[in-house]
This record gives sequence, C-alpha cells and structure tokens, in this order.
Amino acid sequence: MNAQMKSFEFLWEELREKVQNPQENAGSRAVKEFQAGAHTIGKKIVEEAAEVWMAAEFEGNERCAEEISQLLYHLQVLMLERGISLEEVYNRL
Repeated sequence: MNAQMKSFEFLWEELREKVQNPQENAGSRAVKEFQAGAHTIGKKIVEEAAEVWMAAEFEGNERCAEEISQLLYHLQVLMLERGISLEEVYNRL
C-alpha cells in the first residue's frame, strides 16, 4: 500500500476514532455528518451513489473508483451513526 492508500478496515478505524472524539476533530466532515444524523448522511449516500453510476456510464474507471471510495466513506459514517459494526455487515455478505 502506498502512503495515501487505505483499506476499508483502516478507514473504519479512522472514522470511528474521529466520531468518538468530536472535540478533537470538530472540523472533520465525518464528525459533522455523524452529528447531523441519518437523514443528512442518507441524502449524501444517495448523491454519491448517483455519482458512481454517472462516472461508470460516462467518466471511466478511475473516476468511478474515486466516486465509489466516497460512497464507501459515507456508508461507513452511516454505519457509525446507526451503531452497525463491520462484522454485522460482513455477516450478510
């Protein structure tokens, strides 16, 4: 992995740490979304899902991968807000 590459699990730990320490991470997008709640996060997920689709249709694999990464980010924030663990999701794959 290069210095900028993250795994799904690494991102999970990073986001979990941020939302568990909101005072230290007050400027974090994850903390702001987490505090805004499921409705706000859900709207962002719908937006990102549409962007994934549009990138797949019209912008190529690199852009599609970028949009997928953003969708995964927001899905993880929703998981944290709802108290859903990675294991709960993995058990349903």
